[in-house]
Amino acid sequence: MKVAKFGGTSMASAEQLIKVANIVKADENRKIIVVSAPGKRFKEDTKTTDLLIALGESCLKGENTDDKLMAIVDRYKEIAENLNLSNEIIDEISTNLHELIQADQTNTDRFMDGLKASGEDNSAKLFAFFLNSTGVAASYVNPKDAGIVVTDDPGNAQTLPETYENLKKLKGRNEVIVVPGFFGFSPEGNLVTFSRGGSDITGSIIAAGVDAELYENFTDVDSVFVANPNIVDDPKEIKELTYKEMRELSYAGFSVFHDEALIPAFRAGIPVCIKNTNNPSAPGTFIVAERDFSKDPVAGIASDSGFCSIYVSKYLMNREIGFGRRLLQILEDEGISYEHMPSGIDDTSIILRENQLCDEKEQRVLDRIKTELNVDTISIRHNQAMIMVVGEGMTSYVGISAKATAAFARAGVNIEMINQGSSEVSMMFAVAESDAPKAVVALYNEFFTEAANQEELPLVLR
Repeated sequence: MKVAKFGGTSMASAEQLIKVANIVKADENRKIIVVSAPGKRFKEDTKTTDLLIALGESCLKGENTDDKLMAIVDRYKEIAENLNLSNEIIDEISTNLHELIQADQTNTDRFMDGLKASGEDNSAKLFAFFLNSTGVAASYVNPKDAGIVVTDDPGNAQTLPETYENLKKLKGRNEVIVVPGFFGFSPEGNLVTFSRGGSDITGSIIAAGVDAELYENFTDVDSVFVANPNIVDDPKEIKELTYKEMRELSYAGFSVFHDEALIPAFRAGIPVCIKNTNNPSAPGTFIVAERDFSKDPVAGIASDSGFCSIYVSKYLMNREIGFGRRLLQILEDEGISYEHMPSGIDDTSIILRENQLCDEKEQRVLDRIKTELNVDTISIRHNQAMIMVVGEGMTSYVGISAKATAAFARAGVNIEMINQGSSEVSMMFAVAESDAPKAVVALYNEFFTEAANQEELPLVLR
């Protein structure tokens, strides 16, 4: 059995749904299909989920929502009409949306979760209806009926262990099962969504629960590339990479795959294949437990912007018991998570997502650190980018970090910070946001061009 998940661009139009249906029909082992909400039909288009969020916000403000509601219904109606489907399915979707905007708005997070989830939910209903119209026996299965049980944390659900046992019952069904991604239900029966892009998570959860032979994630690219094609011209495709490598790359800005989605598949030992709905014959990129690192010790290069770093210095910091704990306690008190925390004997830096700080909170955090920890120096740097060089093979070769820093030097990029975990799966470099594109190009040329491939690195003897 294979579980196949189709992203927003795959569900955006009638033309795309026909492609998805043909992919499902082409392999009888594709028994469980997970779908996203309809995405963009063209570059300037708006995703259905964004339309739903705008609708929900208008509802909460007490504004007239007729136009916003009609725009969403029309998205599904256009798909249905171009597929020559009866009005039955559109009437069902329209009724559902009208009921949702009239739901209790006392808990705004729960109200918004219900509306956001309807994008995937109605997409699944529509696709199951279409499959049946083509002669494929298919059933829409709600995540509640499937047994996807999650924590009651709106917008940030986490899967509960009983989910995997519940999902086993799907294995005995003969028809194609279509499940909406992105949400589950709490033990109390409340609908709760995963973080944005969480349809990938649903697919991985189901693959683990039914012990699938393969989890296929269909998107709009032939494979994962070693670097962002919007930065590097015609970058190399990745044929195979490990779960750990993909997790690091996703965290650091690869938008192909949700960074939380690999965990269920990884724990269950299920390989993942990223494929292209528009070119299903392409082999895609396989994500596996282990790969051959001899030819490509570096798997990829990723970059992400929107960071800042707080620099703290205090003489004999390393001897002050509890300093780090008290520093992080201030961040916890302010509801701030941190990304990296490289340190020396007298100083440390904390790298944060910049969007967590408004001007008032930033000043409060700086003042608290200065007064409560009695530090000598404190400062903050904004507009930073994180560049990640990722590869499990790096631990087996000498000179990877030297090649990386040499590439930065040749490109004239100043490295503001370096951090490498003990696992040596990735190296992180902090640079100015304005320098990030040329840093990525420099690293790509260093590790992935023909000249780079001719240079052999010495193995580490262990």
